[in-house]
Amino acid sequence: MHIFDYSFLGNGMLPAEMVNLTSAISAFNAISSERKERFQKVYTELEKIARVQSVKESNAIEGIVTTDARIKEIVNGNSAPLNHSEQEIAGYRDALDEIHRGYKDISISENTIRHIHQVMTSQADYDLSGEYKREDNLIIETDIYGKRRVRFVPVPAEKTKEAMEQLVLAYLDARDNPRINKLLLVPCVVLDFLCIHPFSDGNGRVSRLLSLLLLYKSGYDVCKYVSFEEQISNSKEYYYDALQESSEGWHDNENKYFEFMKNFLSTLYKCYKELDKRFSTVGGKMISKTERIEQIVLNSVLPVSKAEICGFLPDISPTTVEAVLGRMIKSGEIKKIGQARATKYVNAKYVK
Repeated sequence: MHIFDYSFLGNGMLPAEMVNLTSAISAFNAISSERKERFQKVYTELEKIARVQSVKESNAIEGIVTTDARIKEIVNGNSAPLNHSEQEIAGYRDALDEIHRGYKDISISENTIRHIHQVMTSQADYDLSGEYKREDNLIIETDIYGKRRVRFVPVPAEKTKEAMEQLVLAYLDARDNPRINKLLLVPCVVLDFLCIHPFSDGNGRVSRLLSLLLLYKSGYDVCKYVSFEEQISNSKEYYYDALQESSEGWHDNENKYFEFMKNFLSTLYKCYKELDKRFSTVGGKMISKTERIEQIVLNSVLPVSKAEICGFLPDISPTTVEAVLGRMIKSGEIKKIGQARATKYVNAKYVK
């Protein structure tokens, strides 16, 4: 049986790209927290948009779809579900809302994970809503020619409860270890959950809800404002490839978590990058043109070009952007990097 042990995260032997990703995400997270205090109305609007996108995309990954108009009606509570697919969609909405509202008071336990499944599936009348699988299951994929193959063999039904107990205990042990970065721990737990595949159906959707819960409890709440599920959907081929690579040898404790960790963290990083762009766009009505330009540069960890700023703010002329950038350089707020077409601008505090 697989041994759940995350102590490797604290031994200082992580790949450099993993360390760089976590550092960049932490910097973005600090900026977002500071900005959220100033622009609460903007973040409230972003949360409304992300909520609809999350419900839509997490279900779409599993082939559960309806029209965009119906998605909005169901998510916003303006219409009751009319069929089984819409019941599935409404269930995900309910589970997502519960996590958004109460994540601070939700403990990580077997009961919590089963409760998430129960809330998510209750409207669709699952026979085993909130209960572990009673029969063994397989993860099967179908190629473009319709040929099926077994992608992964999860934990047998009779060993599922024990595996879930061990997963939760290993998480709690690692979470309380000061040498382990909580952000790195999240994708490892999600991978192990997917390898157990504890439910007869709905494991993928529960894994995404569990990802959000673990991220929020670890202090990273960007996915409330930019849909994590949408970012996964946008590059789901890479997601599934990383999942397969990191699950090889899992039953024999020979798997390597790094590829899935890299994919997970890269997806989270994209959420923060998207937040920079959406913040300025959604907040355009309440923030002046000058301040919107300033926010783009000051809130971006990475250098940005004038062309990128103009792309984010299509209603502002290049002349205005150039004038604001020039003033910010003179005041010392930002630094200019590169020359000619390669010129970019960055917050001065990020330049040593």
